[in-house]
Amino acid sequence: MNRQFGNQPRTIAQVRGLFAIALLLGCALSTVTRATAQQATFPTTPSDITPPQGNVAFLEGHAFGSQGYTCLPTSTGGTAWNPTARPEATLFTDLFGQQFQIITHFQSINANPKPNVQVPLSGNATWQSSLDSSRVWAVKVKGIDPSPDTESCPNTGSIQCLLLQSVGNLKGPTGGNLLAKTTFVQRLNTRGGAAPTTACSVGQTQLQPYTADYVFFQGNE
Repeated sequence: MNRQFGNQPRTIAQVRGLFAIALLLGCALSTVTRATAQQATFPTTPSDITPPQGNVAFLEGHAFGSQGYTCLPTSTGGTAWNPTARPEATLFTDLFGQQFQIITHFQSINANPKPNVQVPLSGNATWQSSLDSSRVWAVKVKGIDPSPDTESCPNTGSIQCLLLQSVGNLKGPTGGNLLAKTTFVQRLNTRGGAAPTTACSVGQTQLQPYTADYVFFQGNE
């Protein structure tokens, strides 16, 4: 009895600690969303990679990641680098002068596809909130090659800038919905990530680092 009573302060402290963490995460989620939404403007983009009217940007993150390539044989008897997996990256936003992680980007099976969407066994590009675990799966609609004439995609020789459309969304396990209403995703300001230019042997793999800005859209309700 006394032993149980003696452990009570420690238990209370643990509960308080967990509550403080939950409160901090909730405040961070709210602050990140407001801070990003209150930015003066989101990038102006070419029509090919601009979502249709009725969609508004609500979140932007700066990504650090890599694109994977594998050396495969060509029809002419040579070899060439081929992208064999979608990029993987971590997205950050600036919060009070510090880089704050908000999203991870990877490839996974679409766990909540939209009606009439066929789920590929290879998975879809996925973005998952680091704050509430909500997710969006998306597929490429259109891509453009970087050009110095394109303000939002100027770095020649980098991987394409893209417009992707949601094919599935899912709330987090506790109901979080930061990404659960995402309709479109843009990949902009890419730098790096293009296929290697070196000669290669069949089966060889290589990761190419890249950075980019990802902009998330939702319906204008």
